[in-house]
Amino acid sequence: MTTPKRGLLGGARKPVRIACINRAERSLDVSMAKLTTALQKCYDKHFLPVWGYPVKLYNTDDPKPTDWQLIYLNNPDQRRGLLGRHELTYRGQPISKVFVETVLADDETVSKAASHELFEMVLDPMANLWADKNKRTEYAYEVCDAVEDESFKVNGLEMSNFVYPSWFEPFKHPRGTKFDHLGSLTEPFSMTEGGYIIKRVDGRDIVKAFGSRAKKRRFEAEDRRGHRSEFRDPSGIHLAPRGRKR
Repeated sequence: MTTPKRGLLGGARKPVRIACINRAERSLDVSMAKLTTALQKCYDKHFLPVWGYPVKLYNTDDPKPTDWQLIYLNNPDQRRGLLGRHELTYRGQPISKVFVETVLADDETVSKAASHELFEMVLDPMANLWADKNKRTEYAYEVCDAVEDESFKVNGLEMSNFVYPSWFEPFKHPRGTKFDHLGSLTEPFSMTEGGYIIKRVDGRDIVKAFGSRAKKRRFEAEDRRGHRSEFRDPSGIHLAPRGRKR
């Protein structure tokens, strides 16, 4: 079993460079300059003090071979500029994708989706880490899914709520312990009504649990293809919901 631990970025003291690339052919409803500036400010002010992994975001059309990527695409069917497989670029570096049409169709903002992908890529670049709750059950090391319905604003743009390291610790915590940035959760491995979690039971069975029936219905109606958490599914099949064009 793989257990999360400090130093997921290899102990690098220098910030990891992340290229922000816009390949979407429709509007993001915000300029790339404003979006990337807000993401960097949010990361430095709110995420970095908790998790401790510095990054440097920059906008480009020509990323360096050694840099990670945060790439904006129309939808999972788009291929232009999609130089990667799953969570890696063709050069072997971590990559996260934001599907703009899908995000906006689900009444979400691009900034919230981008911060979600950024936070989770940094903490688990390969989407393959699990936290042990007990001998039978592990929880996916996804830091936004459990609270993904919640957000806060930075420079006027929505940013995703995220869990703290204490969320992955199965022991009893002192009163007043924070388990997520907005203080919505009160114990490890819990979720909001609009959140969901991925569990692995007995090392093989993947189970998704939802904070409410309404969340389950919304989740099942979404186009999940290309979403990083879906790569934990051993079947490797990520279909569009009924009625969505493939």
